[in-house]
Amino acid sequence: MADLGIRYATALFQISEEGGLLNEYLEQAKLICSALDQEDAIRLLTHPRITGEEKFTFLNKAFGELIHQDLLGFIRLVIDKNREEFLVPALYKLIDLIDQRQNRTTAKVVSAVPLTDAQAAQISSILSKKLNKEVDLTVLVDTSQIAGLSILVDGYYVDRTVKSMLKDMKETIKRGANE
Repeated sequence: MADLGIRYATALFQISEEGGLLNEYLEQAKLICSALDQEDAIRLLTHPRITGEEKFTFLNKAFGELIHQDLLGFIRLVIDKNREEFLVPALYKLIDLIDQRQNRTTAKVVSAVPLTDAQAAQISSILSKKLNKEVDLTVLVDTSQIAGLSILVDGYYVDRTVKSMLKDMKETIKRGANE
């Protein structure tokens, strides 16, 4: 069943590519995902007592003027087939496919303190050179890290935070005491 979301995304990708609408679909898929990738929205979409027509009417009012008719048709298809749980994952996969085609990726950077624009640009530039692709950064602040950065990009995780270094040091000391 998980392949179904991939098949939906692949079909949408092909339609967007053939129509020269990759960037348009990308932005619109991000818009839909940001609105619907929340627990309450997913509960509403998958609620068995809300009819498909009510769901589509709601989504059409929310997005109908903002998204391409093919995406709206995709939403209609997903609802008509009672496959609402595949909507957001399929759109995320579509975003991934478009990013891959355009040689682009997103990196999640977590810092103990807010980064300046120059620091974020420098990190993005370094990652772009290492990965040979354009890197969009999502920067989050987590003061529990004490200092340093953690970076998640393309399945790689780099953790250079004081918090993780202290944890590693503690485990090393424990191992040394047990030997």
